[in-house]
Amino acid sequence: MSAEPSEFGFEVGARLEHGRLGRTGTIRTPHGEIRTPAFIAVGTKATVKTVTPEQVTGLGAQAVLANAYHLYLQPGPEVVDEAGGLGAFMNWPGPTFTDSGGFQVMSLGVGFKKVLAMDAKGIADDDVIAEGRDRLAHVDDDGVTFKSHLDGSMHRFTPEVSMQIQHRLGADIIFAFDECTTLMNTRSYQERSLERTHAWAQRCVAEHERLTAVRAQHPYQALFGVVQGAQYEDLRRKAARDLTHLGFDGFGIGGALEKENLGTIVRWVNEELPEDKPRHLLGISEPDDLFAAIENGADTFDCVSPSRVARNAAVYSPDGRFNINTARHKRAFAPIYDGCDCYTCQNYSRAYIHHLFKAKEMLALTLCTIHNERFICRLVDDIRASIADGRYEDLKADTLGRYYAT
Repeated sequence: MSAEPSEFGFEVGARLEHGRLGRTGTIRTPHGEIRTPAFIAVGTKATVKTVTPEQVTGLGAQAVLANAYHLYLQPGPEVVDEAGGLGAFMNWPGPTFTDSGGFQVMSLGVGFKKVLAMDAKGIADDDVIAEGRDRLAHVDDDGVTFKSHLDGSMHRFTPEVSMQIQHRLGADIIFAFDECTTLMNTRSYQERSLERTHAWAQRCVAEHERLTAVRAQHPYQALFGVVQGAQYEDLRRKAARDLTHLGFDGFGIGGALEKENLGTIVRWVNEELPEDKPRHLLGISEPDDLFAAIENGADTFDCVSPSRVARNAAVYSPDGRFNINTARHKRAFAPIYDGCDCYTCQNYSRAYIHHLFKAKEMLALTLCTIHNERFICRLVDDIRASIADGRYEDLKADTLGRYYAT
């Protein structure tokens, strides 16, 4: 299944010392290279909310990730395919990712957002459903039947359907269809789910190979397998080992995991995965999580958080995150923080952005999104450079010591 060298590849660069798994590298795709570690901006519905693709380029993002579930429902993969694929459709010239839709089926189907799953304590029965929510998704060994959150219509995802959707979306990197569990599922359910996800991975590989041959006129799409297993070391390691034999181009690390165990779980997985293939951690962006993930071997990661919190007036600074719509910023005629190189901080004051939020002007969302996405992209760029020149420990200590000082 592996691509020709001219289409997709990965090369490892510098490495962290003292037994840590962190490294720099380069992912090669048909639409350009991704220098790793790299933060992948999330454009769920073929757009990073409130900003243009041209602005995303200016933020330093090397690639964007869109959502197969949402694009399947609207406008439909056939429309994106007719447009020339995801990048052409959204006017993004660089590399693109699409996820499989598995997480959205879980989160929208049973009512759990990722943060709720990560914060869940204790174990419930296998029929987990968020309080006050109706079940919109039903999983069986063949696939998932779910109700659209848009109009209530019924749909069916199988591994084959997910591959067909993602091939039509045309991203450079796509993910195998998996079942994303929560920390509230029992150990026995996690075991059964892992077997199901492995069987689905095999079916994804077979369908991907078929579609690659049928659509040979299109650029090669790299397929990543997704490692599940929740917080169990033996399940995580087994899942990783099992996937390595299926011929994937790279790997995603998914599923529910407690924040305090993130680095440990990423290390379990990456100790089992081959070193010559890239690893993508799904759904993280907080500074401490970035350092934990990178030093334990994650090469790329994505998260909606920088743009999502921006739309709620929260902005990042070296001294932590704060809300810019509070009274103390009404007459703050300075940037979000001095020294920031983003377009927002070079041109607008906290007082002006505060005013925009109070006036309910949409420009507020754009300016804060620009700032937050740039902050995270720049931080990851700095981490990558620090690995290459031996400054990683100093950068980590200085960054986290200041960011979490209060």
